[in-house]
Amino acid sequence: MFKTKLLTGLVAGSLLISVVGCGTSAAPNSSSNSQSPAQQQAVSLTGAGSTFVQPLIMQQIAEYAKTNPNVTINYQGVGSGAGIKQISDQTLDFGATDAFMTDSQLAGAKGGKILQIPLTLGAEAISYNLPGNPQNLKITPEVLTNIYLGKITKWNDPAITAENPGVSLPNLAITVAHRSDGSGTTSIFTHYLSAISPTWKSQVGAGTSVNWPVGVGGKGNASVAGIVQQTSGAIGYIELAYALQNNLPHALIKNQAGKWVGPSLESASAAAAAFQVPDDMRVNIVNAPGATAYPIAGFSWALIYQQQTDQAKATAMLNFLDYCIHDGQKLAPAMQYAPLPSNLASREEAMLKTVTYQGQPILK
Repeated sequence: MFKTKLLTGLVAGSLLISVVGCGTSAAPNSSSNSQSPAQQQAVSLTGAGSTFVQPLIMQQIAEYAKTNPNVTINYQGVGSGAGIKQISDQTLDFGATDAFMTDSQLAGAKGGKILQIPLTLGAEAISYNLPGNPQNLKITPEVLTNIYLGKITKWNDPAITAENPGVSLPNLAITVAHRSDGSGTTSIFTHYLSAISPTWKSQVGAGTSVNWPVGVGGKGNASVAGIVQQTSGAIGYIELAYALQNNLPHALIKNQAGKWVGPSLESASAAAAAFQVPDDMRVNIVNAPGATAYPIAGFSWALIYQQQTDQAKATAMLNFLDYCIHDGQKLAPAMQYAPLPSNLASREEAMLKTVTYQGQPILK
């Protein structure tokens, strides 16, 4: 059966978290600014968006702070939709999202071209709360879709019990939990349901916000995890780190190859390996082929303007992001995020080098 290591050291989930700090936990990469921390100008950076990536980025900020005390980084987990809006309105230094920006969103950005830089990739757990705390419940794509369509309403429905012989499933109403805010986690989940269900695709569709047929909404991954944790009979989709943090069991999902797979960094990596990442880095990796691929997985991106207006802030931001895609990836496995493939990180480094101030590249 699928097992995963309990997450340790994770900051308790909240809707709004900020950490002060900056720096790098190792020697700068080749693209980094050559100034020592003592020489760097004091800079304050603001980022906001994804709660999916929030546990990892908070750890990266904390580690980065240990060697670059002259930079302050404040990150707020307000949801991918809010992150996209705020970077588009130029009220942030960088945004974060698990739903890449669309062509129309990119065209509406006030500061010109936005680059989308993958920070990590991870799996979404389908967590639940049932009497007896059964582990690794098996849920087919059809069952999951019908639960979220409101067509399966009890845990002892024959479609669920048939896949879980020997498990005592109660005659208990299913409480569906979903996000109420604009959410990249929702985008990943609804893109998956749209990929496996023509009915879902035509009736509900995919995006950061949808008109949910049934359920209770929560703002942020932490809130959805809280609903599941506090409600007997609840089910919800959350980034794996939040399931582990809250000791919530999570389901095995039958993937495209017909194999039962649970969320993990390995199964998320297997999903990503099945797709070619284009030059603009915009790719969905749901419902991936392959026996070991988990079907509900996705990337999380940093959003930055290619043309910067403040050289000191831009330099500090690019150095931090360069750390995130290189040395900062060492923090990912312990938190059940999949490290970026090295060839992808190299491509991202090249993207960072295209960022300019007054027409000149910032990183050498």
